[in-house]
Amino acid sequence: MKILLIDDEEKLVIHLQKGLRQAGYSVDTALSAASGLEQAAVGEYDLILLDLMLPGTTGFDVLRTLREFGIEVPVMILSALNQSQHVVRGLDLGAVDYLRKPFELDELLARIRTVQRSQAGSRLAVWRVGELSMDLASRQVKRADQSITLTPREYQLLEQLMRHAGRVIAKAQLTEKVWDSDFDRGSNVVEVHMHQLRKKIDRGFAEPLLETVVGVGYRLRGALEIR
Repeated sequence: MKILLIDDEEKLVIHLQKGLRQAGYSVDTALSAASGLEQAAVGEYDLILLDLMLPGTTGFDVLRTLREFGIEVPVMILSALNQSQHVVRGLDLGAVDYLRKPFELDELLARIRTVQRSQAGSRLAVWRVGELSMDLASRQVKRADQSITLTPREYQLLEQLMRHAGRVIAKAQLTEKVWDSDFDRGSNVVEVHMHQLRKKIDRGFAEPLLETVVGVGYRLRGALEIR
């Protein structure tokens, strides 16, 4: 899951970014409404965390602008404004949740998981490519009923590969979805992670599923089934 955090409290942003990354999420940040709107317009995000008290404008205005531009990414409001009218207004404008500051990181992570489960629910619970399966609710991965333990980054990579099963997905597309905007695209980090992922899902099996298409990207062999 790739998250955009829009908040002008720099210390809080650093703290949340660190915690979210440790939990396995890719996180871009914006310290102003203008920067946040620009990033939301050009990036591909699965969730936006939005503060309400931004310099020069409000998070309500940001949320309204996002929807006017047709950006339907789920938005969770994080705000010290805790009166009921603020909560109601935010939800009425289309936010999926409203978390009052101050809050514990664990509570934020739990609410993010709730958003993930609701998104997964619209696509049903289990993805399968051949004998490889991914339970989107429990995040459990198996091949031929053998459990596979993945790091958060490996899980995100496999999710993208399964989503595009049978098709080549370019390295640039993987980095856009799985890594932050400050990722060094000249490094070999993607190759290293893909090597580790290949060992985990293919080792011990006669038929490899993950293949490298030289000069283009990667492909997971097979077709996606949703159950």
